Amino acid sequence: MANNPLNLGLRFLLELVALFAVGYWGWTQHQGVMRFVLAIGLPALLAAAWGIFRVPGDASASGEAIVAVPGIVRLLLELVFFGLAVWAFYASSRPTWALVLGIVMLVHYALSYDRILWLLRQ
Repeated sequence: MANNPLNLGLRFLLELVALFAVGYWGWTQHQGVMRFVLAIGLPALLAAAWGIFRVPGDASASGEAIVAVPGIVRLLLELVFFGLAVWAFYASSRPTWALVLGIVMLVHYALSYDRILWLLRQ
């Protein structure tokens, strides 16, 4: 189920929303130049980590890895990434957005149980 095109599409949307959430949080924290640094820099840093640290052979990511990591490390990275996004919405006074993102993320991972098991075996 993890590689179903609809689930992969949902995963991509979750990734975009997570990057937006962190950028939104950064925008709400400061004024002036620091606002731009946080709103653009943090999502860019997270996107880089998301794309660089991969498990070789992961079909949800074309199977290539710039920096190969064990499956458990990748799973923890994903949980931190999405957890940070949920927290960012909550900390930005958007608890409903945080709740919706958290629920959709849990549904996605429930549908992706086969990928989670694969990651844990790597």
